[in-house]
Amino acid sequence: MVNRMPKLPTSVIAILAAQQFAVAQVLPATSAGSSVPMDDYLGLLAQIAPAARDGAEAYLQAARRRCRANLTSAQLRRAMSEGAGDPILMGMIRASQLRDAKAIVELEARLDCASLR
Repeated sequence: MVNRMPKLPTSVIAILAAQQFAVAQVLPATSAGSSVPMDDYLGLLAQIAPAARDGAEAYLQAARRRCRANLTSAQLRRAMSEGAGDPILMGMIRASQLRDAKAIVELEARLDCASLR
């Protein structure tokens, strides 16, 4: 399979990494299983990087449509922060930054519903 996603400049990758760190700094200290309200979490993402919020919303919609899963903010936080982040979520953030609707649709088709449970 050919990767059609354009290479991102190092600066964009650095912004996405910084955004993850900044979200962790802004959110209240909570246990791994607890959730802050989703609107609050998405609002913080929007303050840090609007593309992060847009990508996260696309990921949440994909999870609802494709997997019938309503993710919590704790699940979204884990998807964003564990390791290098869920590759589908990170791809959706990147595609949102590039305003690439086709890439978001392609990424949704690759979403692994079993990993969301």
